[in-house]
Amino acid sequence: MFSRCYTATTQGIEAYTVEIETHVEAHVPGFAIVGLPDSAVRESKERVLSAMKNSALTFDPNRKITINLAPADIRKEGSGFDLPIAMGMLATGGVVDGDRLKEFVLLGELALDGTVRPVHGALNVALHAKKMREKFPQIKGMIVPAANAGEAGLVNELEVYAVTSLRQAVDLMNGLLAPDPVRVDVEKIFREDSEHSHFDFAEVKGQEAVKRALEVAAAGGHNLIMVGSPGSGKSMLAKRFPSILPPLTFDEALETTKIHSVAGTLPPHTALLTTRPFRAPHHTISDAALVGGGMVNIRPGEISLAHHGVLFLDELPEFQRNVLEVLRQPLEDGAITISRTRMTVEYPANFMLICAMNPCPCGNFGSAIHACTCAEGAIQRYMSKISGPLLDRIDIHVEVPSVKIEELAKKSSGEPSGKIRDRVLAARERQQERYKGILQPGSKRRIFKNSDLPPKLLHEFCEIGEEGRSILKMAMSRMGYSARAYDRILKVSRTIADLAGSEVITPAHLSEAIQYRNLDRQFWNA
Repeated sequence: MFSRCYTATTQGIEAYTVEIETHVEAHVPGFAIVGLPDSAVRESKERVLSAMKNSALTFDPNRKITINLAPADIRKEGSGFDLPIAMGMLATGGVVDGDRLKEFVLLGELALDGTVRPVHGALNVALHAKKMREKFPQIKGMIVPAANAGEAGLVNELEVYAVTSLRQAVDLMNGLLAPDPVRVDVEKIFREDSEHSHFDFAEVKGQEAVKRALEVAAAGGHNLIMVGSPGSGKSMLAKRFPSILPPLTFDEALETTKIHSVAGTLPPHTALLTTRPFRAPHHTISDAALVGGGMVNIRPGEISLAHHGVLFLDELPEFQRNVLEVLRQPLEDGAITISRTRMTVEYPANFMLICAMNPCPCGNFGSAIHACTCAEGAIQRYMSKISGPLLDRIDIHVEVPSVKIEELAKKSSGEPSGKIRDRVLAARERQQERYKGILQPGSKRRIFKNSDLPPKLLHEFCEIGEEGRSILKMAMSRMGYSARAYDRILKVSRTIADLAGSEVITPAHLSEAIQYRNLDRQFWNA
């Protein structure tokens, strides 16, 4: 007796088809799963047989059962194969309609009592199931655990059915149940999430110069580092930074949700992430946890979980040097490629990096309130923990002074995030209009904002005139900026001009951009 059914599993954030072939014969009792299964897949035997028995479904285990997971040369991971394996076994005994079984992609983990539990990557599999119909035109829809129905239901033109138990899945397959397919109102999700309260810049007293730098960073998608004494408000400002960023588009939300679905970090009862991620890992994090990895199961790291959002690194010099250095490639490419012996996985990592640090070990170097107790050599060693190449990739450097008591005592609040966000949105709209239809050279990635500009296009979109070139040349010679810092200054000046509503980069715009490079080595040492 033979049956075939379909499922899919993920590799990176993309899914691939797995055909589950089940062969049962009257022979010496045995149970074998072949096709490079991992431990969780091999252990499905115990879960599946117990779930069948506790669901009062007839199946004789005293036979030779062979289950093949094709293609056989790709490793299969996770517990999402339980439900399709069980349904394939039941189809060999006529308990389930084998022909109708081929019309669905199945996904789900089984509990011993027959309950169907949620799995990771349901959205990714649902998106792939829609594409599977090109090869398997008979496929009509997908059967998923009820807890995953929301994310799978985001996919249009695919009938998604939610089940809570193995018995319910069998009844649905045999036509004894006729539930309505899951439908998700995306507009309602975005509307409800937009009503949630956020941190607001109005709560921040003083620090107008730093707020201005954060506004420029948000408008152009630039990375930023804040240096200041403890208690000056660096973390407070960083936590409010997402409140001035543009809202996620549906495509951005979908891609972000795919990453969190695979990682298993999607909040319960959440179908779609509609707010930009804000990730703030502790400084004890390892390099693999930051960029992603694993010896067998390659999982996304913090930089991918921050995709289309913000990665905040507080106390930057406290991170291990090797951890910080692995950020260099994804900051340039917007993606991270993780290679292992058997596979290579690419995860998106298009995030904004916001960093905060003290100016010295005691935190008081340059403070007008407290005296610094650090030796000059200690300050240099502390600063040298952050390499020049990494600083080059951070567009905006800004010092955060301690807030004066007069500022703290004021009853009036600062400018609210909503007003700042309106200016940011206007600047982003100018950039999207300017770069419409333009791709990164040699890539399919579109350019949406100024920070995406490659060096090849800088002189086309960031013309600064003869006076501007003279100012920049003088700054380069005096402060020892690198070639990469030169490019960053041009990009930031383009953003400052966009905030001012100007198509021309003036010397004033360029001068403001130059002052945001005050942590480059020669200047800092001076």
